[in-house]
Amino acid sequence: MQPTKILQTDRDTLFPLVLSIAAAAATGVLWAYANPIQLVPGIIQWRIFAFLPPLVGILLGWRSGLICGYLGTVIWSLLAGTFIPAHSLFVDGIMVGLTGMIPGLLFDPARTIFDRAGLFKIAVVCLLTGAVMVAAVSASLAYLGIFPFWWGFGYIGLSDIVPMVIGTPLLIVPATKILKSAHPAGFTRF
Repeated sequence: MQPTKILQTDRDTLFPLVLSIAAAAATGVLWAYANPIQLVPGIIQWRIFAFLPPLVGILLGWRSGLICGYLGTVIWSLLAGTFIPAHSLFVDGIMVGLTGMIPGLLFDPARTIFDRAGLFKIAVVCLLTGAVMVAAVSASLAYLGIFPFWWGFGYIGLSDIVPMVIGTPLLIVPATKILKSAHPAGFTRF
Protein backbone atom coordinates (compact mmCIF):
# COMPACT_ATOMS: atom_id res chain seq x y z
CA MET A 1 0.00 0.00 0.00
CA GLN A 2 1.43 3.35 -1.07
CA PRO A 3 1.37 6.34 1.25
CA THR A 4 -1.08 9.04 0.30
CA LYS A 5 0.55 12.12 -1.13
CA ILE A 6 -0.85 15.46 -0.09
CA LEU A 7 -0.13 18.30 -2.43
CA GLN A 8 1.34 21.42 -0.88
CA THR A 9 -1.75 23.42 -1.88
CA ASP A 10 -4.06 20.86 -0.25
CA ARG A 11 -2.10 21.07 2.98
CA ASP A 12 -2.07 24.87 2.81
CA THR A 13 -5.86 25.12 2.38
CA LEU A 14 -6.58 22.46 4.99
CA PHE A 15 -5.42 24.74 7.84
CA PRO A 16 -7.80 27.65 7.08
CA LEU A 17 -10.65 25.26 6.27
CA VAL A 18 -10.33 23.40 9.58
CA LEU A 19 -9.81 26.68 11.45
CA SER A 20 -12.91 28.21 9.83
CA ILE A 21 -15.05 25.22 10.88
CA ALA A 22 -13.65 25.47 14.41
CA ALA A 23 -14.32 29.23 14.37
CA ALA A 24 -17.89 28.54 13.19
CA ALA A 25 -18.46 26.18 16.10
CA ALA A 26 -16.97 28.69 18.53
CA THR A 27 -19.08 31.46 16.98
CA GLY A 28 -22.29 29.49 17.39
CA VAL A 29 -21.51 28.55 20.99
CA LEU A 30 -20.41 32.08 21.93
CA TRP A 31 -23.51 33.60 20.33
CA ALA A 32 -25.73 31.15 22.21
CA TYR A 33 -24.10 31.29 25.64
CA ALA A 34 -21.82 34.33 25.94
CA ASN A 35 -24.14 37.25 25.33
CA PRO A 36 -24.88 38.62 28.78
CA ILE A 37 -26.57 41.84 27.68
CA GLN A 38 -30.23 41.29 26.79
CA LEU A 39 -31.60 43.89 24.39
CA VAL A 40 -34.97 42.16 24.16
CA PRO A 41 -34.99 39.50 26.91
CA GLY A 42 -35.17 35.99 25.52
CA ILE A 43 -35.18 37.18 21.91
CA ILE A 44 -32.26 39.47 21.06
CA GLN A 45 -28.96 39.70 22.92
CA TRP A 46 -26.08 42.05 22.28
CA ARG A 47 -24.03 39.70 20.13
CA ILE A 48 -20.61 40.86 21.32
CA PHE A 49 -18.87 38.22 19.16
CA ALA A 50 -20.52 39.34 15.90
CA PHE A 51 -17.07 40.40 14.71
CA LEU A 52 -15.96 36.76 14.28
CA PRO A 53 -17.20 36.10 10.70
CA PRO A 54 -15.64 39.27 9.20
CA LEU A 55 -12.46 38.74 11.23
CA VAL A 56 -12.18 35.12 10.05
CA GLY A 57 -12.97 36.19 6.48
CA ILE A 58 -10.18 38.76 6.45
CA LEU A 59 -7.62 36.52 8.16
CA LEU A 60 -8.36 33.17 6.51
CA GLY A 61 -10.12 34.09 3.25
CA TRP A 62 -13.60 34.74 1.96
CA ARG A 63 -14.68 31.09 1.92
CA SER A 64 -13.62 30.74 5.55
CA GLY A 65 -15.62 33.86 6.47
CA LEU A 66 -18.67 32.47 4.66
CA ILE A 67 -18.34 29.12 6.47
CA CYS A 68 -17.84 30.81 9.85
CA GLY A 69 -20.89 33.06 9.44
CA TYR A 70 -23.20 30.45 7.92
CA LEU A 71 -22.38 27.51 10.20
CA GLY A 72 -22.09 29.81 13.21
CA THR A 73 -25.64 31.00 12.60
CA VAL A 74 -27.01 27.48 12.20
CA ILE A 75 -25.22 26.26 15.33
CA TRP A 76 -26.35 29.33 17.31
CA SER A 77 -29.98 29.00 16.24
CA LEU A 78 -30.04 25.30 17.15
CA LEU A 79 -28.43 25.90 20.56
CA ALA A 80 -30.57 28.97 21.31
CA GLY A 81 -33.81 27.25 20.27
CA THR A 82 -34.52 29.85 17.59
CA PHE A 83 -33.99 27.61 14.54
CA ILE A 84 -36.57 28.30 11.83
CA PRO A 85 -35.67 26.11 8.81
CA ALA A 86 -36.45 28.49 5.95
CA HIS A 87 -35.18 31.56 7.80
CA SER A 88 -32.11 30.09 9.52
CA LEU A 89 -30.82 28.04 6.58
CA PHE A 90 -31.55 30.43 3.76
CA VAL A 91 -31.89 34.02 4.89
CA ASP A 92 -30.09 34.35 8.22
CA GLY A 93 -27.35 31.82 7.49
CA ILE A 94 -26.53 33.16 4.04
CA MET A 95 -26.69 36.82 5.04
CA VAL A 96 -24.49 36.34 8.11
CA GLY A 97 -22.15 34.28 5.93
CA LEU A 98 -21.89 37.28 3.61
CA THR A 99 -20.72 39.43 6.54
CA GLY A 100 -17.69 37.14 6.65
CA MET A 101 -17.32 36.64 2.91
CA ILE A 102 -17.36 40.26 1.70
CA PRO A 103 -14.64 41.57 4.04
CA GLY A 104 -12.61 38.48 3.13
CA LEU A 105 -12.91 39.36 -0.55
CA LEU A 106 -11.95 42.99 -0.02
CA PHE A 107 -9.11 42.68 2.50
CA ASP A 108 -6.11 40.35 2.47
CA PRO A 109 -3.55 40.69 5.29
CA ALA A 110 -0.76 40.09 2.77
CA ARG A 111 -1.87 43.08 0.67
CA THR A 112 -3.68 45.35 3.13
CA ILE A 113 -1.96 47.88 5.33
CA PHE A 114 -3.76 47.99 8.65
CA ASP A 115 -3.12 51.64 9.36
CA ARG A 116 -5.82 54.08 10.44
CA ALA A 117 -7.23 54.39 6.91
CA GLY A 118 -7.22 50.61 6.40
CA LEU A 119 -8.99 50.00 9.70
CA PHE A 120 -11.54 52.69 8.85
CA LYS A 121 -12.25 50.95 5.51
CA ILE A 122 -12.78 47.66 7.35
CA ALA A 123 -15.23 49.38 9.72
CA VAL A 124 -17.15 50.90 6.78
CA VAL A 125 -17.36 47.53 4.99
CA CYS A 126 -18.59 45.90 8.22
CA LEU A 127 -21.19 48.66 8.60
CA LEU A 128 -22.48 48.25 5.04
CA THR A 129 -22.51 44.44 4.98
CA GLY A 130 -24.06 44.43 8.45
CA ALA A 131 -26.81 46.83 7.35
CA VAL A 132 -27.65 44.65 4.32
CA MET A 133 -27.67 41.53 6.50
CA VAL A 134 -29.88 43.15 9.14
CA ALA A 135 -32.31 44.44 6.50
CA ALA A 136 -32.66 40.98 4.92
CA VAL A 137 -33.01 39.20 8.27
CA SER A 138 -35.54 41.77 9.53
CA ALA A 139 -37.55 41.46 6.31
CA SER A 140 -37.59 37.68 6.65
CA LEU A 141 -38.71 37.82 10.27
CA ALA A 142 -41.37 40.42 9.41
CA TYR A 143 -42.61 38.21 6.57
CA LEU A 144 -42.85 35.30 9.00
CA GLY A 145 -44.83 37.52 11.39
CA ILE A 146 -42.30 37.29 14.20
CA PHE A 147 -41.85 41.05 14.63
CA PRO A 148 -42.17 44.26 12.57
CA PHE A 149 -39.38 45.15 10.13
CA TRP A 150 -38.20 48.43 11.70
CA TRP A 151 -38.36 47.03 15.21
CA GLY A 152 -36.19 44.11 14.12
CA PHE A 153 -33.89 46.35 12.09
CA GLY A 154 -33.23 48.55 15.10
CA TYR A 155 -32.61 45.84 17.66
CA ILE A 156 -30.79 43.35 15.40
CA GLY A 157 -28.74 46.22 13.98
CA LEU A 158 -27.69 47.26 17.46
CA SER A 159 -27.01 43.64 18.35
CA ASP A 160 -24.82 42.80 15.34
CA ILE A 161 -23.56 45.89 13.53
CA VAL A 162 -22.03 47.70 16.52
CA PRO A 163 -19.78 44.75 17.55
CA MET A 164 -18.76 44.17 13.92
CA VAL A 165 -17.85 47.82 13.32
CA ILE A 166 -15.88 48.10 16.59
CA GLY A 167 -14.52 44.58 17.08
CA THR A 168 -13.24 43.74 13.61
CA PRO A 169 -10.90 46.73 13.17
CA LEU A 170 -9.89 46.56 16.84
CA LEU A 171 -8.84 42.90 16.69
CA ILE A 172 -7.49 42.53 13.15
CA VAL A 173 -3.93 43.70 13.95
CA PRO A 174 -3.35 41.49 17.02
CA ALA A 175 -5.08 38.53 15.35
CA THR A 176 -2.85 38.92 12.27
CA LYS A 177 0.25 38.96 14.48
CA ILE A 178 -0.88 35.82 16.32
CA LEU A 179 -1.65 34.01 13.08
CA LYS A 180 1.69 35.00 11.52
CA SER A 181 3.59 33.84 14.61
CA ALA A 182 1.75 30.50 14.51
CA HIS A 183 2.48 30.10 10.78
CA PRO A 184 5.71 31.99 10.06
CA ALA A 185 6.03 30.35 6.63
CA GLY A 186 2.51 31.52 5.77
CA PHE A 187 -0.45 29.61 4.44
CA THR A 188 -2.98 29.86 1.65
CA ARG A 189 -6.19 31.68 2.50
CA PHE A 190 -9.32 29.64 1.79
